[in-house]
Amino acid sequence: MVNSYDLIIIGGGPAGLSAAIYGGRAKLKTLVINKGTIGGLADTTREIVNYPGYIQVSGPDLMKDFQKHAKHFNVEFLKEEVISVDFSQEDKLIKTKKGKEFSAKAVIVACGSEPRILNIPGEKTLRGSGVAYCATCDAEFFEGEDVVVVGSGDQAIEEGMYITKFARKVTVIVLHDEGILDCNKVSAERAFNNGKMEFIWNSTIEEVLGKENVEGVKIKNIKTGTSSQLICQGIFFFVGMIPSTHFLKDSGLEIEKSGYIPANDRMETNLEGIYAVGDNRVKYLRQVVSAAGDGATAAVAAERYIAELKDFNANILKNDKKILLLFFNVLINESLEFSTLLERLISENGDEYKIFKVDMATKKHLAGKYEIGKVPAVVVLDKGNVIKRLDCSMDKEKLKSQLF
Repeated sequence: MVNSYDLIIIGGGPAGLSAAIYGGRAKLKTLVINKGTIGGLADTTREIVNYPGYIQVSGPDLMKDFQKHAKHFNVEFLKEEVISVDFSQEDKLIKTKKGKEFSAKAVIVACGSEPRILNIPGEKTLRGSGVAYCATCDAEFFEGEDVVVVGSGDQAIEEGMYITKFARKVTVIVLHDEGILDCNKVSAERAFNNGKMEFIWNSTIEEVLGKENVEGVKIKNIKTGTSSQLICQGIFFFVGMIPSTHFLKDSGLEIEKSGYIPANDRMETNLEGIYAVGDNRVKYLRQVVSAAGDGATAAVAAERYIAELKDFNANILKNDKKILLLFFNVLINESLEFSTLLERLISENGDEYKIFKVDMATKKHLAGKYEIGKVPAVVVLDKGNVIKRLDCSMDKEKLKSQLF
């Protein structure tokens, strides 16, 4: 049995929850499917101090507020893992690991990304208690303390320099020989000149030490094989992020080699009715506040798409009259003049046709569906089927001859 919804959101992090709030408030039947704890990566952040309206709040508490807000608007939640999707039809199909199937008019992909985990002892157990993956989120909590950074790429070095604004000292653990970093040359030079940064070369982390909080790290020199311990109160891993988009393989959704999904400023993907938000999309800033903005934008775009779809199906595809889909642009005088001419012609010649105007600026999915490249353009439909395309001539008699 397939359960039907207006909007399904895959993922319950800040972006997904924000989308749920806007979807529920718009009276859309909305479902959030989330495989883990509600809140995503934000749920692992012990304190958030840069979300508007909250001077200081824990990640879990903020995410509980998000979810409570969404439930207020009758949003449904399901804790399951999505394993496959079919976005090829108007009704998008989603299947979970437990075999449940759902359909929706629009889908928002908000599955986020996960830090690449080294799986060394202590890393998972002390996550959120000194083990961190985001300098912008957590650096200030290590004011005056000693911090270790793992990694030497652009993110590791640039984030490491950011951490020096707060920490007493930042020690970078680097796999390579002395002087060799994977980051760009400008960042490397700045890091070497930063008096609060030190480097341990040819080394890797063997273990994160501590019981309730990070107390130090065990370091192994990969050339000599010797191990040593370094006292610290925090450790940041910057060895890459992995978008949680593996289940979208073969869905037709455009995904970059890195696993991230390209989307425009409306969060629209290359597929009609599918939106990408938060940490799984290509974007500049990955923060709770930017994720929330993504979710709000996508939900509003999805609501308008669903409304247009319902209107089109009810008034166009099921209409007894022949439909003239008139594509126009209010900024192009030619298309406005043609619109006036066509309306006058139809009103003078009975009621065989009904005009349905399509503003290219707001109904791009219809333009794409009917392969419209420029305006004015007219597609003639009979019970939903395309029977002809008009030559949009300003010659009234020539235009009339195509219709009557």
